[in-house]
Amino acid sequence: MKSNPSASSSRAWAPLARKALPIALTAGLAVLALLAGRRVWAHYSDSPWTRDAHIRSSVQQIAPDVSGLLTQVWVHDNQRVARGDTLFQVDPARYELALGQARATLAQARAAQGQARAALANQRVQLAQARRESERNHGLADLVARESIEQGELKVRQGEATLALAQAQLAAAGAAQAAAEVAVQSAELNLARTVVRSPVDGYLNDSAPHAGDYVSAGRPVLSLVDAGTVYADGYFEETKLDKIRPGQAVRLQIMGQHQSLHGHVQSLAAGIEDRDRSSGSNLLPNVNPSFNWVRLAQRIPVRIAIDDWPAGQRPIVGRTVTVSVVEDAQQAKGGQP
Repeated sequence: MKSNPSASSSRAWAPLARKALPIALTAGLAVLALLAGRRVWAHYSDSPWTRDAHIRSSVQQIAPDVSGLLTQVWVHDNQRVARGDTLFQVDPARYELALGQARATLAQARAAQGQARAALANQRVQLAQARRESERNHGLADLVARESIEQGELKVRQGEATLALAQAQLAAAGAAQAAAEVAVQSAELNLARTVVRSPVDGYLNDSAPHAGDYVSAGRPVLSLVDAGTVYADGYFEETKLDKIRPGQAVRLQIMGQHQSLHGHVQSLAAGIEDRDRSSGSNLLPNVNPSFNWVRLAQRIPVRIAIDDWPAGQRPIVGRTVTVSVVEDAQQAKGGQP
């Protein structure tokens, strides 16, 4: 009985096929891995992205405008506050006394001005009387002694001098009253400033003061993270700056959160510090003589505005963010982040 040549050939190739299939699959997977690795490497090396980014916000340093003991504190550590909420109060007793004293001084100044005004009016009457008498004596020169005429003229000159003095005293009294009014306003302002309120919506840091603490004017008591000025600072390698421009779309991924945020490039820093150069004592440049052959790309700060910060989410300044800038080619294809 003759054997089938085709069946014999199939049986001969079967072991080879079984050996070649794993090799082909392995080679295919290796090629796919190589292509994927090349794409990932191109993204990591060329695309404008960085993991060296952090959440930032405006931090308000809350300091009282007056000094004294704290009598009441209405907030606690890490509390959310709204603009206008009362934070704490400085003991108002001494400022109430200062306001009372300023008001008493103002009352005295007003009384002194009234007296000066009355004295001026009286002096005007006396001067008018002296002028009439002097004019009458001049009209009766043939009947009145020369000495009486001269005395009348002297009385007029003295009245004019006294009138000028009364006018100056009235002006001084007016200035004193104005100063007293300013002192009252200042005392009222100091009393009002004993109550310290939040200037913005935000979150307090973990260092709220306590009742009984002494605070000084102008010295910060607590810090307040402004919830309305949240942004990110990304530090990009200088080799990627030519692909970053203000207005470009940005995708942000906060470490520990699954939801991505969207933003845009707001600005690029104008310069960074040159660590290899400083000013000498004679104002000449002091350049570091050593040179490191391994030159790493410097990182330049880029300000990122966040467009869709979730309402009510607490901004924690300093959190790590991964920032990816959407390049113009991707935006042209509609590839918004």
